[in-house]
Amino acid sequence: MSLYSSAVKRPITTLLCFVTVLILGLFSLAKLPIDLYPDIDTNTIMVITMYPGASAKDIEQNVTKPLENTLNSVEHLKHVTSTSRENTSVITLEFEYGYDIDVLTNDVRDKLDMVESSLPDDAMNPIIFKFSTDMIPICLLSVQANESMPGLYKILDENLANPLARIDGVGTVSISGAPKREIHVYIDPNRLEAYNLSVEQISAIIGNENRNIPGGSFDIGSNTYALRVQGEFEESSQLADLPVGSYQGKTVYLKDVARIADTVEERTQHTYNNGKEGAMIVIQKQSGANSVEISDKVKEMLPKLQKNLPSDIKIGVIVDTSDNIRNTIASLVETVLYALLFVMIVVFLFLGRWRATMIIVITIPVSLIASFIYLFATGNSLNIVSLSALSISIGMVVDDAIVVLENVTTHIERGSDPKQAAVHGTNEVAISVIASTLTLIAVFFPLTMVTGMTGVLFRQLGWMVTIMMIISTTCALSLTPMLCSQWLRLRPKTKAEKNPKKNWYIYIERALDSFDAWYARVLGRVVSHRAVTIMVCLGIFIGSIFLMKFVGTEFFPTSDNSRIGVSLELPIGSRVEQAYESTSRLDSLWRAKYPEILVSNFTVGPASSDNTFASLSDNGPHIISMNVRLTNPTERKRTITQIAEDMRKDIETQFPEFKKAQVNVGGGRGQSMGGQSTVDFEIYGYDFEETDSVAQQLKGALAGIEGTADVTISRSDYQPEYQVDFDREKLAMYGINLSTAAYYLRNRVNGATSTQFREDGEEYDVKVMYAPEFRTRIEDLENIMIYSSTGQGVRLKELGKVVERSTPPTIERKDRERVVTVSAVVDGRALGDVVADAQAAIDNMHLPANISIEIAGSYEDQQDSFSDLLMLGVLIIILVYIVMAAQFESFTYPGIIMTSLLFAFSGVFLILWLTGHTLNIMSMIGAIMLIGIVVKNGIVLIDYITLNRERGMSIRKAVIDGGRSRLRPVVMTTLTTILGMVPMAMGTGEGSEMWRPMGTAVIGGLTFSTCLTLLFVPVLYCVFAGNGIKNQRRKHRKMLAKKQLKLKLEQK
Repeated sequence: MSLYSSAVKRPITTLLCFVTVLILGLFSLAKLPIDLYPDIDTNTIMVITMYPGASAKDIEQNVTKPLENTLNSVEHLKHVTSTSRENTSVITLEFEYGYDIDVLTNDVRDKLDMVESSLPDDAMNPIIFKFSTDMIPICLLSVQANESMPGLYKILDENLANPLARIDGVGTVSISGAPKREIHVYIDPNRLEAYNLSVEQISAIIGNENRNIPGGSFDIGSNTYALRVQGEFEESSQLADLPVGSYQGKTVYLKDVARIADTVEERTQHTYNNGKEGAMIVIQKQSGANSVEISDKVKEMLPKLQKNLPSDIKIGVIVDTSDNIRNTIASLVETVLYALLFVMIVVFLFLGRWRATMIIVITIPVSLIASFIYLFATGNSLNIVSLSALSISIGMVVDDAIVVLENVTTHIERGSDPKQAAVHGTNEVAISVIASTLTLIAVFFPLTMVTGMTGVLFRQLGWMVTIMMIISTTCALSLTPMLCSQWLRLRPKTKAEKNPKKNWYIYIERALDSFDAWYARVLGRVVSHRAVTIMVCLGIFIGSIFLMKFVGTEFFPTSDNSRIGVSLELPIGSRVEQAYESTSRLDSLWRAKYPEILVSNFTVGPASSDNTFASLSDNGPHIISMNVRLTNPTERKRTITQIAEDMRKDIETQFPEFKKAQVNVGGGRGQSMGGQSTVDFEIYGYDFEETDSVAQQLKGALAGIEGTADVTISRSDYQPEYQVDFDREKLAMYGINLSTAAYYLRNRVNGATSTQFREDGEEYDVKVMYAPEFRTRIEDLENIMIYSSTGQGVRLKELGKVVERSTPPTIERKDRERVVTVSAVVDGRALGDVVADAQAAIDNMHLPANISIEIAGSYEDQQDSFSDLLMLGVLIIILVYIVMAAQFESFTYPGIIMTSLLFAFSGVFLILWLTGHTLNIMSMIGAIMLIGIVVKNGIVLIDYITLNRERGMSIRKAVIDGGRSRLRPVVMTTLTTILGMVPMAMGTGEGSEMWRPMGTAVIGGLTFSTCLTLLFVPVLYCVFAGNGIKNQRRKHRKMLAKKQLKLKLEQK
């Protein structure tokens, strides 16, 4: 027994099955986490190795190169890049997408175990750092403070960070820009020498005195007591009275040679929010947690936490990614609802019966809600990709139900019993319904197998649409016939139908009939002038191909998420005070000039070693990072790119002191999705001078190209520094080795951590160093006293000299070669055009023999994704052809239908050119979707024309009658798909920029191809069918001639 006959015979069972699916789907929807993108498996691993005291060159030679050579043999490695800077080697391994990062991490760990023994003795063990999307902060909170500034870190840690970290789903909470408390023992070197003491002695005494030491247990009478020496300082002021030696019979106290300062770290990051000093709280989530839910809980908790803070501390929100997620999801939900409304209107206008319309429309929620079960079962989230899949599918899920309902209605109108009509009507179209669904599955299922960034993003889209198509076909073959059998009846003529003036639908019916008749006349003419029709259609196709060169290309469209990130650099060696002064002026200017700015936050200074979030990005006394949050796109007239462009002009014209400046739309530079595209030119070569010279030339060339902004060179300037050149002979004469001398120097300038001061369960470093006023000149360094093993003191200037030098900057390498990157933001122009102009400029440059330039960044991602999608397109076309060839048992008919693809692609290029959109990942996905959608129209036409031929009609009559009969279903399914895409193509909400090109491409391609398919495919059918008949006649004549010849021979 078939599915549809069972459904018609058992309506309650059928209904309850679908109700169960709806309940499970709604339950799954309630449990789904909400996020912006699908959970993207990371493809990057970092290997960080510390080698204290080594220069960038030493790090490169002794640490980076051996590690690179070993790690290069790890499987599925795409690129290995490294940065060698003073004390640190950072190697980044980028793998091909689609492989388990945990397995790759184990491979990397195994390789590191093999090479660790060949690293320098003082080098620390390499640390593996695995990237993931969970590392992207979901919330950045601002903190403003006045009097509480010295103790801000502790206040925030206890009253803000710890409670927030306890929220379910929160991964880590970092405090940035609040300096930590430290006890500084500022030594006066003159007094120290007078009392014959050294920094090392003082540091050791403080360390030995600040201790609690257990003395074991002892028995007194019948009791056992623990013995303890309690020596830890209870207050930092107690340090001043600590005896550190004796001089001429008198005790020397610490206060005699030093002053005690209970203060904060000397060199650390400072954060300013809307011009006021404070801090920044960075909240990151756990893997798979619901970003929106966490953000809601954080916001709910903030007022309670604010009450526990001192009155001068104010908390605000700099960035809340959940706002962007909420707004984007809301705009997509709105798109889905509009699409649903448009589809209902189209179906009603064509069918004219509310019951029939409801039968069709019921298919939509069933198919859409059922897909939530898949999302929940596979641990996915509700995000912009899954919601766009719903929007894309709305117009398509009703197609099968329309075909079934129309055929069942025809049977009922002929006088059949509704139940029999439902079974027989469905039976007639079941094969073509399944075949047309298979063509769509042949389009979307291969999306689940695409690799690279495109695959990561669109795998979920492929699965969702495939599942919805299967559900909608199941609905069309079970629920639709069951509802038809229950709700549809042969309509007796109503009074309105007897009196046409009172029935409004009569006018629509007449208009549709006139449209049918007009199309039949046009089809009659084009069939009579086949050669002209074919030439005109091919001419239109070839003409549209020339438009390709006028359509620009890019990777992803730029979307407006109301965030701008700014990175600024002063000349290397600039002091923090200078960085603060310049940035403060810029910040004040922008807050006054741009009313769209809600929050402006900036951070200056070097990051603490224990602040992972801050130390991952570039930092230093001359480097500034800013976060600017704007009002929502709907609340302002200017777009984010216009504001960013004006900001760039402000920096360029009014702040010449900034040597490098980057204004990044979306928060970060070159982010794959949503940010502005970047183009990176990688200059490979060993010699610093040669590559620096080429980089400067290229920077000048790029700055002159229209559509480029923020042209920067990745390599920093040479770092100015003072180096001490010790005379080894003199060191040997005094019995001092170089390490000891360097150790003495470091302790006096940078400080020696002697112990930890404990208070309220917290530990604070106690640092012993020269007072600031004794380490500001070269003479201060030269007069540092270094002691030999016998206790003899000798000045540093007697052992060596202090020389000013420049050290090589950070050394960058990629794929085991030195590299310097010149990068530019693409602004207001297509990425492909900018790259073409840049390539022409590079071709005109005279490069040294051993220097090469390669293009990377967004352009490399674009080229990889485009090649993946082109291969996918070819695969899909082959699969669709196979499905159709199997349906028609013919190699010719699928070929005829496939010609409609030519006009679909013509329509895509035409509408992209007219609307000014670029050819990007989204518009290419739209073009690939068209393969399945467009082919469905051809299948419906050819299927009916073939049926007419089998009934004995002539080719011409079969084509014209078939075209007229199938015109309404073709136009109806096309309109439902087009109107389903209109809200996506016309969307103005947050995140709509991403989906606009896809909606536009589908609308243009489908409209253009439907118009030409309705004329070209029937004409082509006539040509091939006519040739087929001629061939049959020719064969028949040959056979007759042979028979006649045989008869003549027999008669002779």
